[in-house]
Amino acid sequence: MTVNEGDFIKLRFTGTSEGIVFDTTEEEKAREAGSFNPQKEYKPIVVCLGGMHIIPGLDEALIGKEVGEKGTVEIPPEKAYGPWDEAQVRSAPIKNFAEKPHVGMRISSDGQEGVVASIVGKRAVVDFNHMFAGKTLTYEYEIESLVEGPKEQVEGLIDLYTGKTMEVDLTDGVITVLLPPGINYDKRWGMARGMLIHQVFELIDGVNEIVLKESYKRPVKSEEAEEMDEADESSPEESS
Repeated sequence: MTVNEGDFIKLRFTGTSEGIVFDTTEEEKAREAGSFNPQKEYKPIVVCLGGMHIIPGLDEALIGKEVGEKGTVEIPPEKAYGPWDEAQVRSAPIKNFAEKPHVGMRISSDGQEGVVASIVGKRAVVDFNHMFAGKTLTYEYEIESLVEGPKEQVEGLIDLYTGKTMEVDLTDGVITVLLPPGINYDKRWGMARGMLIHQVFELIDGVNEIVLKESYKRPVKSEEAEEMDEADESSPEESS
């Protein structure tokens, strides 16, 4: 079965730059590359082709391929993270930094992320280009399967944007998402929420309403805590 623009697929991939793995869905490859992150769950991701979920060059390469197909594709800079732009390299006095800058230090300024490229005298040179700007990237990929159910597609988008698994129900065109306790304190959720809702309506058929639901249950004491309470109640009071 051929995959087309607008299709949701489950995708495995490993991306390399100059032979170095920078992103992968495969735990074994991450361990081999020495980039294993114990906080990350290594598994296929769900993306919508044409939905801007992956870089343009990889997106284009996958359209027209078959489910189950594996391959390798080289992505030039103009279809990855763009050319390296000298105008994105700026210098500033060291005294302007909150802490003493050093080469390789990542900083944020006016909504841009950059890295200190060098220190020249009393000034720091900061490169605000994307770390892969100007680089040709190589991706190994496998189209594992199509994701056809609206509920599964929503679950895939939630995982893609938030890195979390949430309980999802679809009834009569209404998607109800049970939010984890405390999710509103999660900065990633705060940034992703609006885009997630927009993309569910834009990319998934059969969804007429989205309900984001919070639910809290009364904490249940553990047996150990109950035993401690009982012990406190039964202990004799000290007399003066």
